[in-house]
Amino acid sequence: MRLIPFLFVLTFGIQGMFLNAQSKQIQNAEIRFEFVSKEVKGTIAGFESESVIDWDNPENSVFKGRVQSKTLDTNNGLRNWSLRSGKYFDAKDHPYITFESTKVTQDGNQWVVKGNLTIKSTTKSVSIIFKKEDTKLVGTFSLYSIDHGIKIKKQREDNLVKVWLKFDLD
Repeated sequence: MRLIPFLFVLTFGIQGMFLNAQSKQIQNAEIRFEFVSKEVKGTIAGFESESVIDWDNPENSVFKGRVQSKTLDTNNGLRNWSLRSGKYFDAKDHPYITFESTKVTQDGNQWVVKGNLTIKSTTKSVSIIFKKEDTKLVGTFSLYSIDHGIKIKKQREDNLVKVWLKFDLD
């Protein structure tokens, strides 16, 4: 009788090992952005991830992570201070920018990750296009800062932000 529970644990333990062998986790990231109309480029850091990537079954993958708003850096101290203030990103009251996938699909050599991006208190859907490059996953997407309550310019189209992601996989 003791053999059955042992076999049960052994079987599911081995399956778990194989699943973990197929999946990858994001170890760290490089995140860059450009506020197009002002030609301002920068980075954001403080990355944390709970993502699990299943190469064999992309639909089982989960992309979930966050960055710290206070790490926003445009190589201009005064601009950084202003962007982190209550008028824009409000890093004190909203310390994190978060993302969680809702759907992951593969289209040829590209992965399309749809999910919810939350900046300040506003959550909007975005699609990120990723490509695998060696042990890295490289992605891009665009957003309008005004959609998240960050109004730099008056017209929506003048608030375009392009984002580049580079994830190191374990």
